[in-house]
Amino acid sequence: MKEAMKFVNWFRVHNNADMKRYDFTEPLTQMKVMKLLYYVQGVSLAVNNEKAFPEEIVAWKYGPAIEEVHKKYVGQRDITGKISQKDLDDYHEIENDPKLRLVVNAVQDSFGDKSAIELMHQTHHEAPWKETPQSGEISPELMKDYFLKEIVEVK
Repeated sequence: MKEAMKFVNWFRVHNNADMKRYDFTEPLTQMKVMKLLYYVQGVSLAVNNEKAFPEEIVAWKYGPAIEEVHKKYVGQRDITGKISQKDLDDYHEIENDPKLRLVVNAVQDSFGDKSAIELMHQTHHEAPWKETPQSGEISPELMKDYFLKEIVEVK
């Protein structure tokens, strides 16, 4: 299990590369990365039967969030920023873990092209956020059940 910030750095490195490659790529925002982390956790619970990271995901007004990530980027919109060696190391650490690489790339492929607002609206229609009291922890069991039924295609 890796910390949530390692996944944030994976998405930052990926976004930075996309911004260099494609003119239309928007910078990664704090709101968007929170939703992507929610999907990483849900997919990991459904596919690997384990959390990808230990931090709690809470049901905030604008959708699923992780307090530690919010605190790090409070007041910042664009969180892509400059990519450091540590950011690259975190990216490669996840890429070198076959189970996590599969999860994070599936989430990026499925949800990475959506805006933060689209992802917010999407999560607001999903049981884990809807069934959790405001500012309460979204239960990993609820996420796993929902993701198995609604998000992950089990073959």
